[in-house]
Amino acid sequence: MRVECSREALFYTDEGKGDASLRCLLCPNECVMPEGQTGRCHVRVNSGGVLHAASYGAISALALDPIEKKPLAHFFPGSRILSAGSFGCNLSCKFCQNHEISQRGISGSEGRDSGGRSASYMSPEELVRSALDARPGGNIGLAYTYNEPFVGYEFVRDTAERVKDAGLVNVLVTNGYVNHEPLVALMPFIDAINVDLKSFSDSFYRYMCGGKLTPVMHSVETIAKDFPSCHIEITTLVIPGLNSSKDEIESLASWLASISTNIPLHLSRHHPDYLLPSPEPIAREEIMELAEIARFHLRTVYCGNM
Repeated sequence: MRVECSREALFYTDEGKGDASLRCLLCPNECVMPEGQTGRCHVRVNSGGVLHAASYGAISALALDPIEKKPLAHFFPGSRILSAGSFGCNLSCKFCQNHEISQRGISGSEGRDSGGRSASYMSPEELVRSALDARPGGNIGLAYTYNEPFVGYEFVRDTAERVKDAGLVNVLVTNGYVNHEPLVALMPFIDAINVDLKSFSDSFYRYMCGGKLTPVMHSVETIAKDFPSCHIEITTLVIPGLNSSKDEIESLASWLASISTNIPLHLSRHHPDYLLPSPEPIAREEIMELAEIARFHLRTVYCGNM
């Protein structure tokens, strides 16, 4: 069954300029889009003076993964979760490990991504049925992952509501780059979340990701303080010479500890990809040393991609 891959988006306003321009209010980019234009995320488009969620129902990947792969180390360990991805992202990280889907949108009536590949389509009901059918394989719910789930907000929200009704859990793997109102509206449906904190440097966010650090910090604080029933873990992809200094990792860990020392931190080794062909991954000994620094502040720190 093919689902129409477009519906009216939430969180936008008319700019009132007489040219049908719209401002998206989903994330801190707050893109202003003239008629026919998409935002930086590639999947929210101004069509006829209405903001459309163009990737609604478009699925780029669907797999039953170990929960530890999200990564979540303290949420139903040993279980599996059906993991679904779509297209698009509101950051443009030069080192993106999933750029084939995150830096593309949906275009054309044939439902192909902008790289020319055919997309699969599922309704929220179909995706929930797939999650239920996967229970014999150890599935506990649905994870929204691989690309940035917040840019597909409407589909994630509609699906997450049905997942909860079915007695399963929702997991969000996100960059946390979202405005406050959309975040708090979705969080009641989310059982666990992993926020990818790219760095603890605003200059890194601006130069390497095309974003800002402060909104991500706000998201982490809001989730941890205002939604205590939601389990939260943090991941930082460590890139030598860019976000790997001892001072930065200590500052990051200290800030997390000011929220809660119980928040698990994953320090993961990057691999050269996309627009960043170098440097090589950080040495194992070095990332283990950084983890020890973080453990002065946090109870649990993990090294990933070892």
